[in-house]
Amino acid sequence: MTSDIESLVEHCYDSDPKYTEIQAGVPEDFEEIKTLGDLLSVNYKLLSSQQQIRKNLISFKNQEKLPYPGIIGFDDDVLPALDRALLSGHDIFLIGQIGQAKTKLVQTIAENLLSPIPIIKNSITNDCPIELPKNELISILTDEEWENKDPIFHVSPESIEILREKKLETPISWKQGKHRYKYVLATPDISVKDLVGYIDAIKVAKKGVEMYKIDSYSPGQLMQAKHGIFCIDELPVLDPRKQVSLLSVLQEGRFTTGSYPVIFEPKTMFFATANPIDYTHSGKVIEPLFDRLKSHIHTHYPKTTEDEMMIILQEAKLPKSVVSSFLLKALATIIQKMRQSEQINQERGVSVRLGIHGLEILVGEAERTRALAHKTIPVPRLSDFHSLEQIAKFELSELDDTIENRKKIFNELINESIKETSLMMLEGTDENTLQSIKEEFGEKTFPVSQFMVWKNGQMSYSNQIEQFSHLKNLLEQKLKDLENLNNTFLEKISPLGIDSKTLQYEDGFEEIRSFLIEVLLEGLCWVKPKVLDKRESGYGSA
Repeated sequence: MTSDIESLVEHCYDSDPKYTEIQAGVPEDFEEIKTLGDLLSVNYKLLSSQQQIRKNLISFKNQEKLPYPGIIGFDDDVLPALDRALLSGHDIFLIGQIGQAKTKLVQTIAENLLSPIPIIKNSITNDCPIELPKNELISILTDEEWENKDPIFHVSPESIEILREKKLETPISWKQGKHRYKYVLATPDISVKDLVGYIDAIKVAKKGVEMYKIDSYSPGQLMQAKHGIFCIDELPVLDPRKQVSLLSVLQEGRFTTGSYPVIFEPKTMFFATANPIDYTHSGKVIEPLFDRLKSHIHTHYPKTTEDEMMIILQEAKLPKSVVSSFLLKALATIIQKMRQSEQINQERGVSVRLGIHGLEILVGEAERTRALAHKTIPVPRLSDFHSLEQIAKFELSELDDTIENRKKIFNELINESIKETSLMMLEGTDENTLQSIKEEFGEKTFPVSQFMVWKNGQMSYSNQIEQFSHLKNLLEQKLKDLENLNNTFLEKISPLGIDSKTLQYEDGFEEIRSFLIEVLLEGLCWVKPKVLDKRESGYGSA
């Protein structure tokens, strides 16, 4: 039996793999490999996280598949730089303002470009038995005495106990890349122990082991990310002493901790993120660490309104609702205008989360004011836009940064966005139609309220519009334009896999009419020559 085990291990370590890969380092029938014996019988070879990411990225490129699904607006600059860094096996420093998808980018890499790897079941430190030197694994499996002169931590003492007990029947599970991703937000209370591990007094007491034996070690975040990705967010916030603890990992791929006579090799790919203003003002990355983060990649906010719209729709967590792509455009325009405003502190940035949270609030407001009362599906519209005040998270640069001033600036930007997008909807409308609408208003008004719906009582929008035949004709004409705009947007997001259920009009078509009539009435206040005025009682002839 001993000679059989020895022969099996030696053959595995010294021979080429017996399998075809379906991903980097993943046998085609990997789910059937459930024990150490199965693993050894196919001559399994463990690839490093850098090798996995490199090979899988090449495979994605060859198959013309998206390696970074869900990442929008970075195609021309950030993603090519990221490709280069990953193909080069670099540790990466992502630098950008709040809400620029830095951590999402790292998480996407872990989920899509890291392969599943075989670990000893329930291992905290992702222990793969093939990591052990050949002679050490043989001695463990054959119960031979083995003097470990190698001070390197290969697998945990708990995993060695399982190997001694179960031998070739040691259970193996395949751990996905997303579960080998460790995210740490750098805060003042993060300790060196959190990163590199510590002596566990409970283990010392329970096992009766010596204080500085490896058996008393509890792994930190670095070792829990072994064979995966370790991402530390807002690196400059970490004080220099803690940054030093990461230095040897980047320099040599290893570290030591406390008085342990052991070298730990996390074999992880290292990512760090930073906000430029934090890096330059409130914190600093120590120079050796800064230098050893090989690739520095700068992110940015969406450059186009359309990219902003896609991100908002992709990331918003919405109940069942109907949202017009044109409303998305109005919302995204507000965010874009905020990033161009000299009155807003652009060093701090305007996060894409503002738009995401904004859409969620608009749907919530539509539900609160109309959908619950009328048992309809929520359809947000312009009259709901005042509710966006509660997500206005930004700093002012010129005026005093007070709640009142922020509210004033934000409302001005909302009104600018509504004006701009409403005028877009009226593009191509002939002057005769506009004049006819003005004349038919006469002394009449068209009241608008977020509590009104298309069909419900005397003051419903459908009843009111019967008094304005030219406005009604314009509504029907622009309804087709709105549908065409929606379909064009749907075509663009379809290849990206963005959930488009909220853009389907079927369940909320009547309330889409309510949205559109508000857009048209608002736009008629801004055309030249002016057609309507907005008054407290509603819209009336200018």
